[in-house]
Formats: sequence, C-alpha cells, structure tokens
Amino acid sequence: MSPTTCRLWMAMTKPVPTITSIPTLTLEMLKDVVRTKTYQNVIYQNKFLFKDKVVLDVGAGTGILSLFCAKAGAAHVYAVECSHMADMAKEIVEANGFSNVITVLKGKIEEIDLPVAKVDIIISEWMGYFLLFENMLNTVLHARDKWLVDDGVVLPDKTSLYLTAIEDAEYKDDKIEFWNNVYGFDMSCIKKQALMEPLVDTVDQNQIVTNCQLLKTMDISKMAPGDASFTAPFKLVAERDDYIHALVAYFDVSFTKCHKLTGFSTGPRSRVTHWKQTVLYLEDVLTICEGEAIVGSLAVAQNKKNPRDVDIMLKYSLNGRRCMVSKTQHYKMR
Repeated sequence: MSPTTCRLWMAMTKPVPTITSIPTLTLEMLKDVVRTKTYQNVIYQNKFLFKDKVVLDVGAGTGILSLFCAKAGAAHVYAVECSHMADMAKEIVEANGFSNVITVLKGKIEEIDLPVAKVDIIISEWMGYFLLFENMLNTVLHARDKWLVDDGVVLPDKTSLYLTAIEDAEYKDDKIEFWNNVYGFDMSCIKKQALMEPLVDTVDQNQIVTNCQLLKTMDISKMAPGDASFTAPFKLVAERDDYIHALVAYFDVSFTKCHKLTGFSTGPRSRVTHWKQTVLYLEDVLTICEGEAIVGSLAVAQNKKNPRDVDIMLKYSLNGRRCMVSKTQHYKMR
C-alpha cells in the first residue's frame, strides 16, 4: 500500500471506539516522546514548583503526570480520570509505591469533590487535534476557578494556534476529486461532505507555500471558557510560485512558569507528535505567485450540540495575477 493510499484509507475509515482500543491510544500518547518527555522535563527540572505542593492532575489517564509530580516531591497529587482508565491508574500507582502520595479519583471534574479545599498546581494534557477538538480545556478552567489558590500555577499555561498554506495536489485528487467520477458515476455529493471534514495528518514541510500566521494565543491561567471560541484574521504570503490546495493549522504549547521557558510545537517543521497537523482542503485550487497573499479570517466555535466538537468557518480571498477568488467554507470536526 503506497503512503498516499494509506493516508486515504486512514482518513476514510473511523475505528469504532471500544475498551480494547483504548490501551492502543494510550500507548500512542505515552510513546509520543515530544509530548511525554516535555512534561517530564518540566516537572523534574522545576522541582521548586512541586516541592511540598498539592497538585491536581486533570484527565490523568494512566497517571503518568501524577507519577512525575510525586517523584518531584509533591506533598500530594489528586489524579482525576473519568474513564475506566482510572482503575488501571490506581493499580499503576500502587505498583510503583506512590499510594501514600497519589489519590486517584474516578469521575468528572465537574461532579467530584476533592478532599482538599484548594490546590497549588493544576497540570493537564488537555490539548486535542486542532488544539480544541475533543479537548478538556473547559474542564481545566472549571478546576482552576474552583480549586486553584490565588497565586497557583496552571501547567501548561499558554497555547498558540497557527495557520499556513500547502500544495497537496496528489492527495486532494485521491481524497476529494475521486468522488467526481467513481467508475463512471457521479458521487460528488460525497465530495462535498469530504471537503467539510478536516484531515488530521502529517504534512511534509516541503509542501508549505506561505509564511505561518499566528491566529490565537490562549493564556490558560487567565482566560474565560468562552475565549475558546474566536474569529481571527490572517494574511498568508506566498514564498514561491505554486498552487495551494489546503490550509494547515497547528499549535504550540508553552510552560512559562518554569525556570527556563519550555514547550513544544506540533507544526510541520517540528518533530512529529500524535497531534500531527489539521488540514483544511479548499474547494478551489489557488494559483499563487511569490509575494501574493491569501487574506481572510478563521472562525472557531464549540458545536452547540456537542461542546467537544468544533465548527470552523473559513473566509479567504486571493487577488493575484493568475487567480482571483473569494469564498467561504465551513468545516466540522466530529
């Protein structure tokens, strides 16, 4: 199976989530060295933040972050996990001899009661695809407002969402244009649906045609829940003559409270993470010349029916020598 065929197959088949599939997903995240080692380094290299402090781990999963905190000298860690993984986390904590330091609580943050009135630190790996898809940001903000002391620390405390544009003719033909003629039949109605579904995949940095534009920075220690919905303008300037088939979003994560600024990027020019990048395919193929710009705005909002889903509205225009277009497209991350 070629890489392109593999990408197409993966994008068009969605595994049914089952209990047996969860350990595989957990393994993928734990083996994401960029993700896990960054958290480990933040904790181990900044023990002054954790020494004798009470920590709340939101969405603890296996409890790996709680274990890091306990080993760094935290007075106590409350690991909250709502899935069945909480049962495994309890076994893991016991197996590693930290039962006297880590308390695993099974349930939703919004529904549980902590044994303490306040915590000194909230740590969480809440980020989802496109930063905000299926994430726990509002859960972290709820925990912050309810339990964090006034001078407490949220880790990570800043995230930034970026946008760029790519050439991707081969894959767009396979994934999108394929539906125009399927063994002689018009199935373009599926093409319309395919265009509305952002693709999570790894983008080759050589496909990037324009600069990268900062869309939004979120300060987790100060922001309100509603700030996760926003509209941001952008201007993407072509760095060479090329075609543009899609816009690509990615995010950076920062831990600014550390002794030395620490973080990681999920961008196409950085080491690959399990978040990869989010690709928004355009209806039209844009012909762009060096120095010309795609201008527009990206509106991001939580879906009203399911707040873990994301609705995206993209407005863009190009007024170039070889291409003039102005369009609005809607995407749904489900």
